[in-house]
Amino acid sequence: MTELRFAHAINRALTDSMEADENVVTFGEDVAKPGGPFGVTKGLLDKFGSSRVRDTPISEAAITGTAVGAAMSGLKPVVEIMFIDFITLAMDALVNQAAKARFMFGGQFSVPMVVRTPHGGGVGAGPQHSQCLEVWLAHVPGLKVVCPSTIADAYGLLRAAINDPDPVIYVENKSLYAMKGELPEAMSTTEIGKASIARKGNDVTLVTYGAMRSRSLEAANLLASEGVSVEVIDLRSIQPWDEQMVLDSLSRTHRLVVCHEAVEAYGVGAEIIARMVDIGFDSLDAPPLRVAAPFMPPPYAPSLENEFVPSITKIVEAVRLTLA
Repeated sequence: MTELRFAHAINRALTDSMEADENVVTFGEDVAKPGGPFGVTKGLLDKFGSSRVRDTPISEAAITGTAVGAAMSGLKPVVEIMFIDFITLAMDALVNQAAKARFMFGGQFSVPMVVRTPHGGGVGAGPQHSQCLEVWLAHVPGLKVVCPSTIADAYGLLRAAINDPDPVIYVENKSLYAMKGELPEAMSTTEIGKASIARKGNDVTLVTYGAMRSRSLEAANLLASEGVSVEVIDLRSIQPWDEQMVLDSLSRTHRLVVCHEAVEAYGVGAEIIARMVDIGFDSLDAPPLRVAAPFMPPPYAPSLENEFVPSITKIVEAVRLTLA
C-alpha cells in the first residue's frame, strides 16, 4: 500500500497510462505549466513534454471538439474541463459528436476519449462553479459517466476510462482532492459499471457516490449505535450503473435510500428508485427515499452551502423514516 491524496492518485493514473501508451495525451486550460487549477496534472509536462501535455485557449467547445477528432484519428485524449459547470459549452461535441460517432459510422469509428471535470461544493465557489451536472451526461446514449470516491477508485476508474474504446466522463468531487488514503501497489483498473459495498448491513440499503460516500458511512456508523444496520453501496459508475447489486441488496434489506449531492429533481436517485420500483417492488417494505440538494443553485455563503449539501443528519433522518 502507498498513502497518497485523491488528487495525486489521479495524477498517478495519468502518468502510468501515458507511460504505458504513447497515444495517451492530455490537454485543457492550464493543465501543462500550471498543473491544472487544483494541481492534479502537476509534473506531467516535465515528464512527457509539450507534444503530449498542452495548455489550450479558454474554449471548452474547442477542447472537446479537438478531443473528438484526436480520438477518431488514433490518439487517446484525456481532456480537462475546469469545472463541470462549463460542460454546457462542450455539449455539442460530447452529445452530438463523441456519443454518436460509433452509431453514425456504422461501428467503424470509436471515440476513446476521457473528459475529466470536477463538480460539487464545499469550497464556497458559488452557483457557477459548484454544480453537480453528471446526470445530464448519464442521460446521453453513447457516453459513460463515472465518479470515484476513494483513492483506489480515483486511480482505477481513470485507468479504466482511458482504456475504454468509448467516451467516458470522469467526474471528480473538489472536496475530495485533499483526502488521504491507500493505493494498492498492484492496483490496475476498476471495472466501469460495477458498484462496491462500502459497508454491509441488513436493515436499509443506502446507495450513494462521490463525496456523499463518506457522509453515508458516517451516518451508518451513527445508526449502528442505535441498532440499525445500514448497507452502503458506492455506485462508482453512474452510467452504466450496477442495478443488480442494488437489487440484490434491496432483496435483503427491503428498504432503500439514495443520497447524492446533485439536486433531487430528475436526478440519479430518481432513476435508481424508479428502476427498483419496476424490478424490485416486491422487496420493498417502505417507500424509497432520496436525500439530495434542494432545487436551487448552490449558494456562496458557507452557512447556506452547509444547508444545501446533504448532511449526515439528513441521511440519518431519511433512514429512520424508512424504518418508522
